Amino acid sequence: MIFVSSITTPKLSHSTSNYLILITVIVVAGISQGLLLPVLSIFLEQKGVSPGLNGLNAAALYVGSFAMTLVAERLLGAIGFKKLIIGGLLFVMIPLILFPYFPDIKIWFILRLVVGIGDSALHYSAQLWVLLVTAPEKRGRYISLYGMSYGLGFSIGPLGIKLLGFGDAVPFWVLFVCMAAVLILVLMKLPDTKPEKAEHGQLPERRFRRSLAWAWYALLPALLYGYMEAGMNSNFPVYGLRIGLDANQISSLLPFVGIGGLFLQLPLGMLSDRYGRKQTLMFAGITGGIIFMLVPVAGTHFWWTLVLLTIAGGLVGSFFSLGLAYAADILPKALLPAANVVASFHFTIGSIIGPNLGGQVINWISPGSMFILLGFMYLLFGAAGVLFRRKPMLESVVK
Repeated sequence: MIFVSSITTPKLSHSTSNYLILITVIVVAGISQGLLLPVLSIFLEQKGVSPGLNGLNAAALYVGSFAMTLVAERLLGAIGFKKLIIGGLLFVMIPLILFPYFPDIKIWFILRLVVGIGDSALHYSAQLWVLLVTAPEKRGRYISLYGMSYGLGFSIGPLGIKLLGFGDAVPFWVLFVCMAAVLILVLMKLPDTKPEKAEHGQLPERRFRRSLAWAWYALLPALLYGYMEAGMNSNFPVYGLRIGLDANQISSLLPFVGIGGLFLQLPLGMLSDRYGRKQTLMFAGITGGIIFMLVPVAGTHFWWTLVLLTIAGGLVGSFFSLGLAYAADILPKALLPAANVVASFHFTIGSIIGPNLGGQVINWISPGSMFILLGFMYLLFGAAGVLFRRKPMLESVVK
């Protein structure tokens, strides 16, 4: 997800080595998030914890992430990029080795809060650094590669479920060692720099209200993407176990939601350039929603489920970036930073709601109802595009 700050471009030198280190940081951040949600959900399901409580516990990760976004800009100005990245890595690494040795749901809630804080710090500092040091004419491709790197890590993460056969603690220690190697790389190679502060313009509340009022349809995809990403990683393992899939099948299927997004991200972006951002979002939302609703029909058929998850995940996997691109099309440049902040809050809200609501419908209705609800949300979003019209006053403002 993308955070935009009021910080102006610091005196950072762009180098391939620095960029590759930042990419490595975000890959391991994606792996950690992609691993923790399903592995801990499986542990809690096996302990007999209800899907609703399971989802509530998973939401702690995003509560921590939300809290960090409130102070990230100020913290970055105080300690700089390198120290914030180091702090983020430590905040993720330390809880990793504690999870298997303190199997208490209350302790896990606290540990997930800490991981969420660290994960948000990594995203904010690394992505903002890339945004600020990249030349405008190359920014699109670099940010796309950055986003795809996170998606790759997020898709690899669930494969760690296969390591549970060697012991409950093994996936956590393997990830800890990988992150420790990245931490050493950051300590040795990244320069220690601080950003310069900029003067603030109009009141933030007014910018947020205007961006939401003028581009609500472009900012909704962030909420849906957060709901889908967190809900799938937390609730799909429970869904799979309830219908008769084993842990190995679940760990093999879950990454394909992200893999589909990796494959279709560029084609959907090109389609949006040619046919319009709103039309592409409507098409992806309606088609993806229908395919999600078909997943329960596949039952325990592994290959049909894999195909459906890949296509559906591919269609909606670019919702966050496509939504922000659409916001950039219809909003004045002065409102784009505020729009990005609103989108990040929407993403976090969706990420908190997803595991909880999905867990409740599994518990009270049926396992497949999580996909019916998810698909219905995307269908509703696609249909709402008919109601959205660009405000006439913006035509002259943008020009």
